[in-house]
Amino acid sequence: MKQLWSPWRSQYIQSLSSERGDSGCFLCTAAQDPPERDAENLVVYRGSLCFVVMNRYPYNSGHLLVAPYRHVGDLVELTEAESLALMETIQLSLRVLGATHKPHGFNVGANLGRTAGAGLPDHVHVHIVPRWNGDTNFMPILAEVKVISEFLAEEQRKLSEAFTDALARSDRR
Repeated sequence: MKQLWSPWRSQYIQSLSSERGDSGCFLCTAAQDPPERDAENLVVYRGSLCFVVMNRYPYNSGHLLVAPYRHVGDLVELTEAESLALMETIQLSLRVLGATHKPHGFNVGANLGRTAGAGLPDHVHVHIVPRWNGDTNFMPILAEVKVISEFLAEEQRKLSEAFTDALARSDRR
């Protein structure tokens, strides 16, 4: 039998039991930490009301989470300004991922409440998952393993630069 090592999975499994305890909300931690810690927290963009962080346990390369800074658990609790900023940040993220990853499509969505599948039900966030034709194979089905082809640190650097470039281009218009 061949072994396929995926040590990040054990980190994820361990985090499920501890992340709702004393460690608090990872999105609030990322939002409140100074920008000097963005690489460590996988933050790739900070707007005025929302920010973008890479998923530490991604389904695909480029899997992003878009969230308001304010710790709120339901979309209906967002202010009008937060709702608009959330959608604008999702659109910006789609443009950036389109330029950097060149996917054939995207899954975009939010799981609201634990019953709906939310791993972090108390802080609204929208998942953006780039998809490619043929990106599914036997690994997730038979081995429950997803192969991610790029280190998170390298992808964080690349995406941070791409967000900066995208904003600079939009300012020139």
